[in-house]
Amino acid sequence: MALQFHRAIEHMEIWTASSDCFSFVISYGSPTGPGFHGRAGYVASWRPLYQGRGAIKIGGSPFKTFSEAEAACSVMLEYLMRKN
Repeated sequence: MALQFHRAIEHMEIWTASSDCFSFVISYGSPTGPGFHGRAGYVASWRPLYQGRGAIKIGGSPFKTFSEAEAACSVMLEYLMRKN
């Protein structure tokens, strides 16, 4: 089951994807500059859709590349689907 990420906000590095009952977000943060501040890298998170719960950061975040963050989201989705 592949996640299809798309840019969520035009002038910020935030991508979203959803599959089944879960939503995933990847955002880019850096110590300085526009956008989110923190350690440099791509932070991946997930949350259940339709439950009004906050996001849960995926272990390993921040990742060095978008591809690594995307792969971590796919692994998390597989885990969540097996768990359900």
